[in-house]
Amino acid sequence: MAKTTLKLPFSLLFFTSLTLTLATLALTAAETAAYPTIPGTMPTGCSLSEEEVPTPVRREVYENGQIYDITHRITSDMPSFGSKEGLGQYLWLPKSIKNGSLANNSEMKLPSHTGTHVDAPGHVFDHYFDAGYDVDTLDLGVLNGPALLVDVPRDKNITAEVMESLNIPRGVRRVIFRTLNTDRKLMFKREFDSSYVGFMKDGARWLVQNTDIKLVGIDYLSAAAHDDLLPSHYEFLEGRSFLWKALN
Repeated sequence: MAKTTLKLPFSLLFFTSLTLTLATLALTAAETAAYPTIPGTMPTGCSLSEEEVPTPVRREVYENGQIYDITHRITSDMPSFGSKEGLGQYLWLPKSIKNGSLANNSEMKLPSHTGTHVDAPGHVFDHYFDAGYDVDTLDLGVLNGPALLVDVPRDKNITAEVMESLNIPRGVRRVIFRTLNTDRKLMFKREFDSSYVGFMKDGARWLVQNTDIKLVGIDYLSAAAHDDLLPSHYEFLEGRSFLWKALN
């Protein structure tokens, strides 16, 4: 039987462009890409001395609770679904104070399935997509609150048999499944790995039919195993529940 651990309440942050605290990245390369210089000019630097520049505070307290950020920092080297080259450059700063512009104005281009993300029902159902079931229709009451962290047996995908063996109690609405993906550090490898652990169709169906879970979190880019990609998504999203992916 797999070990299950109940985590303390936390706020599920599902959009990683605003929550960048987990992974580390060398700043030199990022700064070079973000602050392109104009040929023939040199960066002028900041007008304030180091003593005058305050250190930004990363807010982790929300009202009376503590926020535990388990989302992945977006980097050019993180995996992107189906890609051998990773995400690549996604952020540009065409106008910057350092190269003579009046203000810093950045541009960003990246897939909506980048890093830690949430699937909307319209992801795999066209009638939901046409009806407008986008991420802004998701229930924040489901996306925020206590979650159960469950360790999945490391030698298999999440099947109905595995789900039954986990003994997740009724009443639990949010579950994060920690799998072999975490052990293999797949979210820290540039090349997409289709051998990741995920849900098979029968495991997804068992969860929907036999538990009260409304939010499924997993530790790679897809909650569904690569060999059962769409069938598992259909089981999860037909009832407009949510998939939260690429956790660690």
